[in-house]
Amino acid sequence: MALETYASGKRDEVQTDVLFKARQACYKSRDEFYACLDKQSDKKPTEMGFAGLLYPVECQSSRNEFVKNCRASWVKHFDRQYCKTKSLKRLLDDKESRRGPLSLPKII
Repeated sequence: MALETYASGKRDEVQTDVLFKARQACYKSRDEFYACLDKQSDKKPTEMGFAGLLYPVECQSSRNEFVKNCRASWVKHFDRQYCKTKSLKRLLDDKESRRGPLSLPKII
C-alpha cells in the first residue's frame, strides 16, 4: 500500500538540481569555497557551517554561492567529507613528526 502511494506521487516531476549542469555548478562552487578555505587558512575562522566547519569571513561570498547551488544535504555531506579529510591529514602529519625507531618488548 505504501509503495503504491510512493509510486503514484510526483513520478513525472524532474528535480532540476540533480541534472548535469546543476551538478557541475554545485561542484564548481564547492571547489571554489574549499579553495578559499585552503587559501585563507591562516585567518581566524569565525563563521560556522555544517559538521562544525569553521571558515573566515573572507570566504562568506563563496560559501553563499556553494549553499545556493547545492542541495542542503549535499552541502552537509561535502562539509563532513572536507572535515574528515583535513582531520585525517592532520593526524597523519602529526604522526610523521613523532615517528622514530620502533622498539617492541622482547619475549623470552
